[in-house]
Amino acid sequence: MELKTKNQYSYFIYPFVIDEKKYDKYLLKLLKDKNCKLKLWEKEDNLNLYTYFTSEVREYLFWPFSFSDDKKEKLEELDDELESKILCQNECTMFEYILEPDVQGKLGENNGMFFNIKTLEIVCFKTGIYFIVLKTTLGDENEIVDVLDFNNKVRNVNPLFVSTKENEKIRIQTNSLRDIKELSTIIKDIIGTNHDTKEAKIEKERILTYSYIGIDKEDWNQNEQLGEYFTKLYSILPNDCKIDSSEGKQSEKDNICEISKFAKIGATKQGSVLISSNEDKENYINLSCLYEKEYLYTYILTVYKKIFLNNINVEFKKTANFEKTKAKLLEFTEKIWIQKITNNKEAYKLQKKWEEILELNNIYEQLKMNMKSFIK
Repeated sequence: MELKTKNQYSYFIYPFVIDEKKYDKYLLKLLKDKNCKLKLWEKEDNLNLYTYFTSEVREYLFWPFSFSDDKKEKLEELDDELESKILCQNECTMFEYILEPDVQGKLGENNGMFFNIKTLEIVCFKTGIYFIVLKTTLGDENEIVDVLDFNNKVRNVNPLFVSTKENEKIRIQTNSLRDIKELSTIIKDIIGTNHDTKEAKIEKERILTYSYIGIDKEDWNQNEQLGEYFTKLYSILPNDCKIDSSEGKQSEKDNICEISKFAKIGATKQGSVLISSNEDKENYINLSCLYEKEYLYTYILTVYKKIFLNNINVEFKKTANFEKTKAKLLEFTEKIWIQKITNNKEAYKLQKKWEEILELNNIYEQLKMNMKSFIK
């Protein structure tokens, strides 16, 4: 008997890079797009998010929290060009791309798997690093094997090139979006023509996957295949992929963060997944919400750090202006690298696990060594 999911969502995160000198122009492009809406975070509506992050990180990621309603209103009244000049002074600015409610997609050519596109956000960092964050959900009644195949197929879609056979298997059937090519058109329009993933060492053919799956307590306690399913989930493998049981045992230490007796998170360099049981109903609901918002932005910030450090490493190797690149690294170190992200103990443990998997400390230490050798 296959394992059923009680609820589920998958975020697909696509990072891209644009020359930081064009940051204000890119923000202007989004401001002029009638489908893009600037996210002006309200404390009352996002109290958990507000209290989760430390004040330093909150100002770095969610500066609108510090704006009064009057100041936000005046900001939106400005013409687009002036507003973009003001926005580009902030370290991070976010936009929501307005889609029709519950845009529905179809995976497969015949009896396909239907899914909803719930939200699409654009996270813009002043350093020229950006993320498109797409939230999807499957139908109410699904098996865990459906999630495995869905996550794997979407992850392997290259949103900038839709001519491959794999991309053609994913179809979106709505009044506004008929197939994956139309979604790709939206993504390409959001990104524009000036992106450069190659220099930043981003896997431009792969999308990062960030998923949640809730299952019934009976399956959590009795299903013998749960461990194998979980390994495939955080490895973003399809259901028919065979895995070595010895590798699975090693992954328990290297890739898994135990949240509680009834919840655990698994991660690789390609993504993260939370699986939990409704045995503890209150924690089951709260953890799902926490993972979808506070943990999600913690994860994006962690990936951002890695991309930034890779960018700086590239700059050190090719730039003639060593002092300017060094200043960027020092500013990054002061503003975000040494800052405590949150006072939430479980979140801090998870953050460290993500950093370990993405090898952030190794990259940073290697970068410092490269700096010293450059000076010599």
